[in-house]
Amino acid sequence: MSDVAAIENLVKKNKELKNEISKIIVGQEKVIDQILLSIFSGGHALLIGVPGLAKTLMVNTIATTLGLDFKRIQFTPDLMPSDILGSEILDESRNFKFIKGPIFANIILADEINRTPPKTQAALLEAMQERAVTVAGHHYKLDLPYFVLATQNPIEQEGTYPLPEAQLDRFMFAIHLTYPTFAEEVEVVKATTTDVEASVKALFNAQEIIKIQQLIRKIPVADNVIEYAVRLVSKTRPKEASAIDIVKQYVDWGAGPRASQNLILAAKAHAAINGKFSPDIEDVQAVAIGILSHRVIRNYKAEAEGITIEKIIESLF
Repeated sequence: MSDVAAIENLVKKNKELKNEISKIIVGQEKVIDQILLSIFSGGHALLIGVPGLAKTLMVNTIATTLGLDFKRIQFTPDLMPSDILGSEILDESRNFKFIKGPIFANIILADEINRTPPKTQAALLEAMQERAVTVAGHHYKLDLPYFVLATQNPIEQEGTYPLPEAQLDRFMFAIHLTYPTFAEEVEVVKATTTDVEASVKALFNAQEIIKIQQLIRKIPVADNVIEYAVRLVSKTRPKEASAIDIVKQYVDWGAGPRASQNLILAAKAHAAINGKFSPDIEDVQAVAIGILSHRVIRNYKAEAEGITIEKIIESLF
């Protein structure tokens, strides 16, 4: 199949995929779009939202429709690295045998990642970065595609271990979930309080997802679009000459080079699912908030005056 036909096929399959997901998930279209962009680009995502917004159900539904293996890990303060990676045990013939942990799946939902100590967070982050884990000196490759979706609860910060900026940077997107609208909530209540159970079918498989990820990387990008993305990221750094006033006034730290790479990859995926054969500046702007919001650190003045990260990023356009 030619790349042009592959992109046309992706547009069609992406529409079918979203229709399938909507059988179970009401609304949250922007959230689903960003999760899918992240998977198609080969990145990871961080979901930030209050409890009860169907984060687990959403990820489980997406995993089923993509035909991928899914595991959920509930992070708790007493969780050890071996609880997620797996461990070596002695079998009957007194040989060491490796028992795989829940991290060996295509899609991992790391629930409340900020509830677990840094040692366990770091074990997950090695898997995210290297697509492999090391246990007792042995190196184990993880099955591809590999996608981690971590959730963080923005309230109740007591007894939590917030992710350091260097670890937050490993996530391609930070996605904020909001409450459903009145009409959506009515629909959710109607759908979930009867004995009728909706189900979804798999529209893809692991091999097809890997092909889509390869296709996204092959998409050409004009130099002016790359320069725009890099300029956008450099404008978030308060000490750069290109920084605008709102950044100098309200930002402590700007985004690093990984943000520029992710902007271009996500813009390519955004262009592809919209039937374009190369991304333009609008595609970069469409993904900018999800990619920059967790990489740009506001100062106390911004928090005191209610200046949101979204407002700062939109001023950069």
